[in-house]
Amino acid sequence: MRSGGTPPKSVPSFWTGDFPWISGKDLKSTRLSDSIDHITKEAAEAYSKIAPAGSVLVLVRGMGLANGFALSLIERPMAFNQDLKALIPNAELSGPFLMHALTFAGQRMLRNVADAAHGTKRLTQDDLDVFKLPLPSLHEQQAIATVLDRLGLAIDVERRATQRTTELKRTALRELFSRGLRGEVQKETEIGPVPQSWEVVSFESVREWLQYGTSIRCSVEPAEHPVLRIPNIEPGRVNPDDLKYCDFDGDEAATYLLEKGDLLFIRTNGVIERLGSCAVYEGVPERTLFASYLIRARLKRDVIEPRFAALFFGSEQGTALVAGRATPAADGKYNINTGTIESLPLPLPNSLEEQREIVAAIDAIDSKAALHRQKQKVLEELFWALLHRMMTGEIRAAELDLTALESTTSRGITA
Repeated sequence: MRSGGTPPKSVPSFWTGDFPWISGKDLKSTRLSDSIDHITKEAAEAYSKIAPAGSVLVLVRGMGLANGFALSLIERPMAFNQDLKALIPNAELSGPFLMHALTFAGQRMLRNVADAAHGTKRLTQDDLDVFKLPLPSLHEQQAIATVLDRLGLAIDVERRATQRTTELKRTALRELFSRGLRGEVQKETEIGPVPQSWEVVSFESVREWLQYGTSIRCSVEPAEHPVLRIPNIEPGRVNPDDLKYCDFDGDEAATYLLEKGDLLFIRTNGVIERLGSCAVYEGVPERTLFASYLIRARLKRDVIEPRFAALFFGSEQGTALVAGRATPAADGKYNINTGTIESLPLPLPNSLEEQREIVAAIDAIDSKAALHRQKQKVLEELFWALLHRMMTGEIRAAELDLTALESTTSRGITA
């Protein structure tokens, strides 16, 4: 086991080399072939330590330990700083197997994390010295690591696919709100270029009315009415998790009862970008009310499709427009009110048909992203189940048939 170090920043020439120098911020993936920062080979030998390829670098100090047990297998010799320890396998231990064994023990290791000076977190040398790991034959270690590596690759394929669809959606929204679907000539407006046949209107012109929510006290105990709060509002949709409830007089409850197609804006938040996110209530859960930190907009359904409006205000352009009109408060939060919302400009196609076609185009991208997220979730569950069973000897690598992963991993390699 080796401890690292940091060359002095006061000598700029030490930081002009191409030798990888690892710190906690690099430990974002299970394997590392390069680093964010680089130093000279001389600085690495004089002020840091060099770990050989196949070593496992473990974070032992820093606030990153509050978020999980961070480690990576390095694929080439690398230097590293004093917040890391290098675990160097001997001839009887496979580096990839060691990485997976440490991953398996991660939650147990985190129980030993203590507070260090300046409020940071740390694992001690003793915590690592007393770590015990299963030690099957080298052949079985390599077989176990191969199985888990294939699963890890499949997970990464789905993660990257989700990231690509997220970026595709961002690009599509930018293009659709400036070019539309009809290939029209563009015209310049107060919010930038839009298709010639579109108009830029105020939100006031497409709403029936706006309303603040109820301030009634709510509880996690199920009652007659679910009440939507800020955590339930996501871009374009209501998240029905983590609901609270209330019992309300029938006549008064009707005042705050949501109808399908209502838009819900967040009116105060510490994250200014959240103010642009508005959700469309689709009727689920039923008999739902909304809380006082939200504003409900009832729209003119013969003029605008609610989900089209939500897509725009959830886009980069729409979020920027809302943020530019938000008012900072003394408590560090940002606020909007009904007047702010009414003044918001909105690009509007001249037909509901085109609005719905734009919504459908984005729905197709969202469906693809949801599929990749679900695949990733299933693969992660399989990874952790197999990790447990193989590290405890319940199952051997040779007993597994993972041919179904071949199409996923080959797609990732060729993507």
